[in-house]
Amino acid sequence: MLRKLLIALSLLVVPSLARAADVTGTAKVRDGDSILVGSTRIRLGGIDAPSVDQLCLNTKGERWTCGVAARDELAKFSDGKTWVCHARSIDRRGRTVARCEVGGEDIQKWLVRSGWALAYARMSHDYDADEKAAREAKAGMWQGAFIAPWDWRVRNKKTAILGATKPPEGAHAVLLASASGPVAPSPDCTIKGNVNSAGECIYHQPTSRWYAQIKMKISKGTRWFCSVEEAEAAGCRETRR
Repeated sequence: MLRKLLIALSLLVVPSLARAADVTGTAKVRDGDSILVGSTRIRLGGIDAPSVDQLCLNTKGERWTCGVAARDELAKFSDGKTWVCHARSIDRRGRTVARCEVGGEDIQKWLVRSGWALAYARMSHDYDADEKAAREAKAGMWQGAFIAPWDWRVRNKKTAILGATKPPEGAHAVLLASASGPVAPSPDCTIKGNVNSAGECIYHQPTSRWYAQIKMKISKGTRWFCSVEEAEAAGCRETRR
């Protein structure tokens, strides 16, 4: 009886310790709210940043790749610095959801205040004040017009447009699209994704047989990915040829 009790207690204690463990080291930035430290995939909790193929509008009503910018600004800010991430939970993709510090600074706070991410109010209100400050300063995405990252993933013609400027005519047409047109949004985002006749999402690396034949057209549902991990996280599988 005592042995069973000890086993039951260990099952409760061990997961708790695992969740509480800190992850420390330098990081590879995947996008504006996800990183890789060693072999641990980490999702920055309490915020939501634009996907790398999300577009925004600047003060002149011109489109720009705000998702790529968010990723690159995070990479630039954290380059060579040590991350300390306090694990909170595991998400449905198996990533560790954590609050992280870079050089002693709350990186989620920095991202939201700099306008590269929004406070994810569905999960936390910790960064509401920082979002308000970014909006007032017209920082990052707030300089023009954009769609909230969580809305952009399921966007339609009724999706609300945010930003510090009045959306120009035709803004919805631009903001509802992605940067997954003929040209890759970044030199390191060269993996092509498309949907086959069976409705499967397939990704093609530059070395794959059919890579050159995949024509990247937004209307065809194609998409650029920056890594195999990103493609698989989006539900795509590698081409078998």
